[in-house]
Amino acid sequence: MMALRALLARDMRIAVRIGGGALMGVLFFLTVVTLMPFAIGPDLALLARIGPAILWLGALLASLLALDRLIAADHEDGSLDLLLTARVPIELAVAVKAVAHWLTTGLPLVVAAPVLGLLLNLDPQATGAVALTLLAGTPALTFIGLIGAALAAALRRGGLLLAVLVLPLTVPVLIFGVAASNAAIVGPVRFGTPFSILCGIALMSIVVGTFAAAAALRHAMD
Repeated sequence: MMALRALLARDMRIAVRIGGGALMGVLFFLTVVTLMPFAIGPDLALLARIGPAILWLGALLASLLALDRLIAADHEDGSLDLLLTARVPIELAVAVKAVAHWLTTGLPLVVAAPVLGLLLNLDPQATGAVALTLLAGTPALTFIGLIGAALAAALRRGGLLLAVLVLPLTVPVLIFGVAASNAAIVGPVRFGTPFSILCGIALMSIVVGTFAAAAALRHAMD
């Protein structure tokens, strides 16, 4: 446990110091949300209707910004070899790295979503629903991205491959995240139905993403 806590603290420090961490993701999120009203026009009713989709799309793109460094940085400096040969199971190590990524990238997006919802004319109920769905769904984005980061770690131009691999896998998360947000605002489906599916996808992504990423790393380093 001490080794895992040290790995978590190390990855969080590196994410904040080198990659910009929360600030970079939130700034990108802000840019996407700010540009949408200019593209759509001054129709406040339309903005409120599609606001949850805009917030979810912005959060999805922002969460992908730092994924290319999630595993690649450790591969470049040799830390990945130490993780693979350490006494700590590689599955736990990659899970901790994903948690560190979510804490420095995904969680700030959840916190920023209610504030940015004001730019899209969303009422408090709508912004609360979007924030809750992002809280449940962004871990799925991180662990799905973990698979792509592991596969791209030993490859040149892995960043492009990462986007190609990860984006199609995030479509179900995006669909049910937006569906749950809209259900809380306009219905007619009850909020609990798509939200339960979103939580199920998140839990499945955590398990599958952890073991798939660990298997990919073992195979890449053989």
